[in-house]
Amino acid sequence: MSTLTRIRFLFLLTGLLLLLNPAVNNVFAQQRSDSKATVQKFASLLQMINYYYVDSTNQAQLTEDAIVSMLKELDPHSVYISKDEIQRANEPLQGNFEGVGIQFQIYHDTILVVAAVPGGPSDKLGILAGDKIITINGEDAFGTKVSNSFVMERLRGAKGTKVKIEIFRRGTKGLIEYTIVRDKIPINSIDATYMLSEDIGYIKLTRFARTSISEMKESITMLKQQGMKNLVLDLRNNSGGFLDVAIDLSDEFLPSEKLIVYTQGLRSPRQDFKATSRGGFEKGKLILMVNEGSASASEIVAGAVQDWDRGLVVGRRSFGKGLVQRPFELPDSSVVRLTTARYYTPTGRCIQKSYEEGADNYYDDLTKRFKHGEFVSADSIRFPDSLKYYTPSKRVVYGGGGIMPDVFIPLDTTFSSKYYTDILRKGLLNEFIINYMEKNRDDLKVQYPDLAAFRKSFDVDENLMNRFTEFAASKEVPVDKDGLEKSGKEIKYVLKGLIARNLFDVSAYFEMISPIDHELMRAIEVMHEDNLFRKLSIAM
Repeated sequence: MSTLTRIRFLFLLTGLLLLLNPAVNNVFAQQRSDSKATVQKFASLLQMINYYYVDSTNQAQLTEDAIVSMLKELDPHSVYISKDEIQRANEPLQGNFEGVGIQFQIYHDTILVVAAVPGGPSDKLGILAGDKIITINGEDAFGTKVSNSFVMERLRGAKGTKVKIEIFRRGTKGLIEYTIVRDKIPINSIDATYMLSEDIGYIKLTRFARTSISEMKESITMLKQQGMKNLVLDLRNNSGGFLDVAIDLSDEFLPSEKLIVYTQGLRSPRQDFKATSRGGFEKGKLILMVNEGSASASEIVAGAVQDWDRGLVVGRRSFGKGLVQRPFELPDSSVVRLTTARYYTPTGRCIQKSYEEGADNYYDDLTKRFKHGEFVSADSIRFPDSLKYYTPSKRVVYGGGGIMPDVFIPLDTTFSSKYYTDILRKGLLNEFIINYMEKNRDDLKVQYPDLAAFRKSFDVDENLMNRFTEFAASKEVPVDKDGLEKSGKEIKYVLKGLIARNLFDVSAYFEMISPIDHELMRAIEVMHEDNLFRKLSIAM
């Protein structure tokens, strides 16, 4: 029996095991009457293989391979997660993990602290950006053996457990010893919150995690205190997360009783989700930014805002994921996230793009869109009349694969060059700034005590640019005058942003690079186009 045949058999056997699992028994209660005979048939075949097959087999691995293969045949988003992978898979959406609370990078075979997570155990002990971890629990933590997994295996651990480290800090003799008590470390889902102008606030949401709503409320409150009347919510490249979080986030913008989304599947009756009276930003101009990397929960929020004429969606057509996954635990504590329903926007649009030609073709869709010219021209996108829907103000919106923005913004490649691509590919911008900050951090902190002072007075001058290009040349990216002419402005802003991130926080990075974010600049222009928002007022 070939491996493929064995996998196919186990593929069917897995279905049998699911049938015998009480947790999912009810789902299959309506199976045809001969199911008992089918179960007996597969059980007999399994017994034959166990007793008579010519070679030994790794039943556990073959079963996992079979499950993965089976789910691939269903749809691109039904997935199997082994017992060992569950915690890692859930961490970004749960909003926390347990460990010491540092952001780090492997720099010249040494663990370099990029930042201590604010309020985390390392931050409370006084561990600083720029510190180098030399030992962990007495073990040398430098050299070729050091990798990301090496660090995480030793620094992560259960809350309340201890880890002893020794660090080298520039300007301090000898090594400094710390005993860190591990704790829960938050994973923020909002990367940036700041004011774009006197009355326009900006929030960049990167995922829909358990902490997203509390973070969002905090950001909205902070921006209102700074004078925000209008908001740009950036969902670009936000691939989604929890459905209920997307619903709660939409509720922040919509009046009570407005339908946000509904879900429905063959064995999942329609379920409507409506807004409450708890919204924190139900008045004021609202713009949602999306692109081809915005998916799932991002599309729920964008669809609800667009369908109710609550705000404008700007950018490029979103990914097109409108399937709802429900987790089912298997007997060994592994999990299958099985697609059980589709979600629909308030006008009845299904945003899920087709996956009839297989998973590989499904994920290759973005490449096809790029080659077709969709990223640079809205005219390349054609929707049949059958996919037209109408909002309360009679605006046309489209279903059939992603959210089509109200205002299209083409992909900007004017700054791109081979020189810039090579710099990014080798990670030279970040490496250069690590070196620069190690030597200049203390002086910079004195000179720029806060972000406002840094934004106003710091400049990536010719001297600093020359030092960077010389550094890049030493890393086998020689100076390219044409490349610098095309990409120099971008490089300067990114260097300034990286310095700001190292001095302050990740939000400072996005604030510093905003002038070269042409999509964001276009969103600000749209915010001032009152005629576009006047059309929306009909519905509200």
